[in-house]
Amino acid sequence: MFDQPPHGGFDRHFQRLARSIALLLLALLPAVPSALAQSGNPSGLPLPRFATTRSEPINVRVGPGTKYEVAWTYLKSVIPVEIVQEFDTWRKIRDVDGAEGWVHQNLLSGTRAGYATPLLANGEVALRASPSDSAELRARLGAGFKVIIKQCDAVWCDVTASRQDDNARSASYSGHVRQEELWGVYPDEQFD
Repeated sequence: MFDQPPHGGFDRHFQRLARSIALLLLALLPAVPSALAQSGNPSGLPLPRFATTRSEPINVRVGPGTKYEVAWTYLKSVIPVEIVQEFDTWRKIRDVDGAEGWVHQNLLSGTRAGYATPLLANGEVALRASPSDSAELRARLGAGFKVIIKQCDAVWCDVTASRQDDNARSASYSGHVRQEELWGVYPDEQFD
């Protein structure tokens, strides 16, 4: 009884079922790369990307969760960081010095900021009135001077540089900086 081949009815049913499963798998195939990308990147935003710290103080941890030790603490807000990895609601960040750690997504903002990183030996970045090397010089920014980045066009960034002196007097300068002289924006990146 069991050594006889199955009759035609069973074969046809099995073939239809196999064909239906194959068609279903083919229909779902385009969704696989998208699902895989989202599983490694919960926010769906590109990695890496720049952001800033939202509040103060912020504990940066050695792993993605409050059970992990605090590696260091940011005491000021609006510090530029680079998000290099995501896990659930936690973001692995890298700072300008290359140190890495984890913070909760709610402690980060989409505000863009950066640091002056001079290319020339004089150690200064020129803040110009307009996006041109011949434009009026508004200020010279020393290495590591923090700026708020409003927009970039892949060559120049529109920024605001603020400082406060020892007498609590503040000064702000707005202008344009060569994009290649900022840490906090990628080469050729454009945004407004």
